[in-house]
Amino acid sequence: MSSPSKPTSPFVDDIEHESGSASNGLSSMSPFDDSFQFEKPSSAHGNIEVAKTGGSVLKRQSKPMKDISTPDLSKVTFDGIDDYSNDNDINDDDELNGKKTEIHEHENEVDDDLHSFQATPMPNTGGFEDVELDNNEGSNNDSQADHKLKRVRFGTRRNKSGRIDINRSKTLKWAKKNFHNAIDEFSTKEDSLENSALQNRSDELRTVYYNLPLPEDMLDEDGLPLAVYPRNKIRTTKYTPLTFFPKNILFQFHNFANIYFLILLILGAFQIFGVTNPGFASVPLIVIVIITAIKDGIEDSRRTVLDLEVNNTRTHILSGVKNENVAVDNVSLWRRFKKANTRALIKIFEYFSENLTAAGREKKLQKKREELRRKRNSRSSGPRGSLDSIGSYRMSADFGRPSLDYENLNQTMSQANRYNDGENLVDRTLQPNPECRFAKDYWKNVKVGDIVRVHNNDEIPADMILLSTSDVDGACYVETKNLDGETNLKVRQSLKCSKIIKSSRDITRTKFWVESEGPHANLYSYQGNFKWQDTQNGNIRNEPVNINNLLLRGCTLRNTKWAMGMVIFTGDDTKIMINAGVTPTKKSRISRELNFSVILNFVLLFILCFTAGIVNGVYYKQKPRSRDYFEFGTIGGSASTNGFVSFWVAVILYQSLVPISLYISVEIIKTAQAIFIYTDVLLYNAKLDYPCTPKSWNISDDLGQIEYIFSDKTGTLTQNVMEFKKCTINGVSYGRAYTEALAGLRKRQGVDVESEGRREKEEIAKDRETMIDELRSMSDNTQFCPEDLTFVSKEIVEDLKGSSGDHQQKCCEHFLLALALCHSVLVEPNKDDPKKLDIKAQSPDESALVSTARQLGYSFVGSSKSGLIVEIQGVQKEFQVLNVLEFNSSRKRMSCIIKIPGSTPKDEPKALLICKGADSVIYSRLDRTQNDATLLEKTALHLEEYATEGLRTLCLAQRELTWSEYERWVKTYDVAAASVTNREEELDKVTDVIERELILLGGTAIEDRLQDGVPDSIALLAEAGIKLWVLTGDKVETAINIGFSCNVLNNDMELLVVKASGEDVEEFGSDPIQVVNNLVTKYLREKFGMSGSEEELKEAKREHGLPQGNFAVIIDGDALKVALNGEEMRRKFLLLCKNCKAVLCCRVSPAQKAAVVKLVKKTLDVMTLAIGDGSNDVAMIQSADVGVGIAGEEGRQAVMCSDYAIGQFRYVTRLVLVHGKWCYKRLAEMIPQFFYKNVIFTLSLFWYGIYNNFDGSYLFEYTYLTFYNLAFTSVPVILLAVLDQDVSDTVSMLVPQLYRVGILRKEWNQTKFLWYMLDGVYQSVICFFFPYLAYHKNMVVTENGLGLDHRYFVGVFVTAIAVTSCNFYVFMEQYRWDWFCGLFICLSLAVFYGWTGIWTSSSSSNEFYKGAARVFAQPAYWAVLFVGVLFCLLPRFTIDCIRKIFYPKDIEIVREMWLRGDFDLYPQGYDPTDPSRPRINEIRPLTDFKEPISLDTHFDGVSHSQETIVTEEIPMSILNGEQGSRKGYRVSTTLERRDQLSPVTTTNNLPRRSMASARGNKLRTSLDRTREEMLANHQLDTRYSVERARASLDLPGINHAETLLSQRSRDR
Repeated sequence: MSSPSKPTSPFVDDIEHESGSASNGLSSMSPFDDSFQFEKPSSAHGNIEVAKTGGSVLKRQSKPMKDISTPDLSKVTFDGIDDYSNDNDINDDDELNGKKTEIHEHENEVDDDLHSFQATPMPNTGGFEDVELDNNEGSNNDSQADHKLKRVRFGTRRNKSGRIDINRSKTLKWAKKNFHNAIDEFSTKEDSLENSALQNRSDELRTVYYNLPLPEDMLDEDGLPLAVYPRNKIRTTKYTPLTFFPKNILFQFHNFANIYFLILLILGAFQIFGVTNPGFASVPLIVIVIITAIKDGIEDSRRTVLDLEVNNTRTHILSGVKNENVAVDNVSLWRRFKKANTRALIKIFEYFSENLTAAGREKKLQKKREELRRKRNSRSSGPRGSLDSIGSYRMSADFGRPSLDYENLNQTMSQANRYNDGENLVDRTLQPNPECRFAKDYWKNVKVGDIVRVHNNDEIPADMILLSTSDVDGACYVETKNLDGETNLKVRQSLKCSKIIKSSRDITRTKFWVESEGPHANLYSYQGNFKWQDTQNGNIRNEPVNINNLLLRGCTLRNTKWAMGMVIFTGDDTKIMINAGVTPTKKSRISRELNFSVILNFVLLFILCFTAGIVNGVYYKQKPRSRDYFEFGTIGGSASTNGFVSFWVAVILYQSLVPISLYISVEIIKTAQAIFIYTDVLLYNAKLDYPCTPKSWNISDDLGQIEYIFSDKTGTLTQNVMEFKKCTINGVSYGRAYTEALAGLRKRQGVDVESEGRREKEEIAKDRETMIDELRSMSDNTQFCPEDLTFVSKEIVEDLKGSSGDHQQKCCEHFLLALALCHSVLVEPNKDDPKKLDIKAQSPDESALVSTARQLGYSFVGSSKSGLIVEIQGVQKEFQVLNVLEFNSSRKRMSCIIKIPGSTPKDEPKALLICKGADSVIYSRLDRTQNDATLLEKTALHLEEYATEGLRTLCLAQRELTWSEYERWVKTYDVAAASVTNREEELDKVTDVIERELILLGGTAIEDRLQDGVPDSIALLAEAGIKLWVLTGDKVETAINIGFSCNVLNNDMELLVVKASGEDVEEFGSDPIQVVNNLVTKYLREKFGMSGSEEELKEAKREHGLPQGNFAVIIDGDALKVALNGEEMRRKFLLLCKNCKAVLCCRVSPAQKAAVVKLVKKTLDVMTLAIGDGSNDVAMIQSADVGVGIAGEEGRQAVMCSDYAIGQFRYVTRLVLVHGKWCYKRLAEMIPQFFYKNVIFTLSLFWYGIYNNFDGSYLFEYTYLTFYNLAFTSVPVILLAVLDQDVSDTVSMLVPQLYRVGILRKEWNQTKFLWYMLDGVYQSVICFFFPYLAYHKNMVVTENGLGLDHRYFVGVFVTAIAVTSCNFYVFMEQYRWDWFCGLFICLSLAVFYGWTGIWTSSSSSNEFYKGAARVFAQPAYWAVLFVGVLFCLLPRFTIDCIRKIFYPKDIEIVREMWLRGDFDLYPQGYDPTDPSRPRINEIRPLTDFKEPISLDTHFDGVSHSQETIVTEEIPMSILNGEQGSRKGYRVSTTLERRDQLSPVTTTNNLPRRSMASARGNKLRTSLDRTREEMLANHQLDTRYSVERARASLDLPGINHAETLLSQRSRDR
């Protein structure tokens, strides 16, 4: 078979491969791959088949490898490219791509997967050296004597490179030719990411050198580097002090309206167009520009402050070694000028701050004190502040905190040398540079190629390759909450070759370079090569670098004294900044649709002006005319020229038809709305001291039209805090909890959950106090902290004391000890109380388990060299841990092997394997014979009950091994751990062998704590017509549990599962595209009777109601990638999701989140809101119409890029239902009002033109033209848009259905706009022709005989009617009538009369002199005014009265209820989502039920499980009670144990249903009998059905007892 056509690697020049690879047609492997090897391995070892994977082995010595068989490389798997899911150090929300991308070799075909690299052929030189495992050699007795703890961090993927002579230029050329995109953005041509910063630039390869000169081909003619890297100084602001004025002016004049008015001002400056005072006419535009600039400046200044804080953060940068990668003296004159200005501004600001404010003066005194202290310290022989040399005792960063434990320095260095695996990177022959030291510097001065040292609890300043840490094995822990919203600790591993570096002395004696891919947005992928010259033989050595060796900017170093790295990406090239991108400029929907209204007005303006030009041109053509005696010629000279000039004169005359004041008014209104949102105390989070912060002030009205909300899970819906709630031990259930999922289930049953929950929580609190007292009396637990106790069960304390017998006591003790031993957590002293140890875990689940064991007296207090130290009831004991088999996403379990000494010194010890994991996984691995069947059934039923309450369940099991069994296994384990290829697959196989034949210990139930008020918020949003989709990178089962907890999912739903692979979807096809397409088509056809056609999509766009079907879609990232590919597939997927009540997209990448948001927004033409808390939510937040960032404890990246920042998810309910609705309704009324009032005024001028042949003369005095919009009519309409409220905030929250008018867009549309325009035309006729008729016959007769026939005097009549009718029209259409708005309407009228009186009293008014005194003194004026205003308003008033009486809207009915006092029981500001809200006991229900719920009436007090979607809830038709009490079922005030729930005899009993009939007449099984027995003995909760939602396909997280037991049967 001929080899496929592949690109040739520069590593090989006509070298034939050895037979092992050549026969397989091995493809060329990428130089960036971390799993290629260079020598032919030998035969297999042992009787367990071991596959070979690349990766690192921690804490091992090196030795030539032996006894490893040749791997089958027909399929090469690359793990570092876009796969993070098998890294146990990354929590669920980070595991975005669960499956590995594979390259399948075909004879004439190359799989062009975007995530795959084409492999480079193996050169026939070099070879891997084997890794020696601790105690891998020697006898069993030796192994017994000294067996160290071996820990393998799954996902720490490295392997050793061979010695290859590599030509750098060939490598880069080959890589550039064969590189593909490292991330798939899931976008098409129509749906690409608008932000170019998010585009993949991984093919922009870079090579960074340390302590080496750059090659000539990387230098220009001046000897400076060709590559120009961005500075590490970031700027998220739009402006700088120097560029603010020109850039802001330029930005404002991108607005067409501003350009239009500017052109008119320029035209008005020419006398030919007859503008009376061009300077005065420019005032409105100047005011608009100034106010907008002030608003933009304030908005941008906030970002400037944040940027300054970040850029001036301190870090430690290695000095004394020249960085050849960047030019030092390349600061331009412009940058120097800007720096000087910045420094001057800072100095001025600091001076005024320190001298004019109390806080500044205090800060100045503090500075002086610190300077004096530093001077005193400098005189003494105190420690120095940098890592200068090995021999000195030195501190780093903070005075008094050593960067390394120098008491054990020699031991540490020797251990590091022993673990260095022979990688000779440090050249000990070189003399250390005494000038080389780590000096404090700013983040903004970090450059590519710098060596940076970061200390514990410091943030990482740039993306850098981890070289070494204070840990011997080179590992460190980081917190990535700024990136992905996770507070869980994640392990990062230094390069194997460089972990020996421990000081500045070491790093100066190294020379190396890094070949790196270019920057891209994928947080979970990085590829590079770390290269150096071997100090012994001079060969070029290579170690691959992947994402696990990279520290990303924004992460925080935790539980590690220090970490040292080489900067590879800075500033805008860092992953966090690429994901942040450039914040898009968003424009609200009303503003976008306003453009069409403006176009209509331009059309009307053109018609008016064109008419004026034609009429005037014709008029000047006619002769003779009386004008010939007054005008000597014309300006134009001809009729056509006169008409043309008249056209532009009319444009200037009628320009207010497009109201310039509208834009300034909108800016004022949106600024005021943003201030109201910011100052709303009910949106203030006291815990974080954080108000709701609007960052984009111009989209507040979009909040009132949201139809879809897309939410992240971790940190958004949940707190990412796990609390241990329940457990089952030896078939006995312990723990009391009233979870959100249980409350939601009970609420759907018709139970008053507020009173029941209050009673239950009161009893839980009592039990908790009792439990705390008993625990304190039981033993002296030094780590007992009552505040951290979340597991409430006084029964388990009693059983630990032996109240239920010795056997149950021992079972409980063993269970708790297993929790204290089987984990991978760390402990560190508490900062406030050093005696207390804080638990630091990679997973919050583990933290909850270990913490609960600690509270019950089994405290993990630290680690020793060989194991763990556990304090058992106050007595410390050490347990030798032989192996830790850590958790990963494919295993879904973790294990530890504990050495159990023999009863006598001569006896052989034993090994105890403790395994914890997913209940389905553990049940499938239980021993067939040694487990009690009844115990398994009881435990399964308890786990089923826990799952129904929305708790996350785990199982614990153990296996006892003889020492000989363990030693046989550990040999195969060591071989697998040392394998160079397919390492993880090998480890999975080996661990699978030992993690079988387990004995069940029990199960646990953990609650993933929701944010406060999440279920209530989601329920309110659903009532408002808003659909919530959850888009999370978390695994499916976790997302489903949260879905039930927050009531997005409920037990009545059928879950429609869409996945691309699995045994249960084989019937739908073999190809993932075919499978997903067939599944979606099937669901559409069978559940909704749809085919996915374009006609159905058009119909779906018109439908805005809530879905009627009781379905939910569950889809993972692999299937979503297919569903978003292709127009037809997207259309079907969208139709399916739109018809389901809930949508959960699991394991999705940031780009997929954004793609889903865009799909819904653009295809359905709906308003969307995205809410998240991490950097992985930024793309989604920026893609939505409104982006909301959670400013919680889980990071700040989403907040920086959002439009609104809030403290908790529940605040989004008030933000949308109250402020959003108000803003939308106000603006929807204000905009047509503005056009309406301008139409009146402008068309009055047009009607006047009929009588002067449109010669351009003004009916109004020229100040009226400016002040009409600026002063006479603007304030009332602005106040309407700022202060109007249809109902109060309390009613808005209590009646969320009022929000639906925004979704349906009933308040603002073009029809409404046209009606207002027609009304304006009608009223303009009244305004002009009523005064005209008063003059028509004999003019206005005055008392003194002076005439009022001047056009300006007539203009006073017209203006008075227009101003009065407009202001009263606004008041008439306003919902909220109060003295404040009434006052300003009166003031607006007073301004009109006052200005007219004042201005006409001055001779500067020329022809208008004494006009007020003469006009206002005439009774005819007041008569015309009254009649004109009456006729203007009467039609609209009549229509409104008829409509409100005979065809009222929902809002008008609710307002009547509000006025009637239906909501008086609720205090002002009542928020249904606030957990601390006052309880309203006398609520008038919407529906009075005639009969209470009776479980016993229908089910004899026994809850029967059914295998259908229908749960055991009572039909609403039988409800008939006044208070909602449950007849026939008594709930005691204390639900201590289940025996306090007792059925009550009722008079209307129905025939008792047997278990068999309830299960569809199936034969009774052993599980049925166990269930009945437990129900009879009150060992199961009888309050609710334990049946969960039915899934269409196999789905993790939907666990039933039958499913768990069938797992065990299937395993047999």
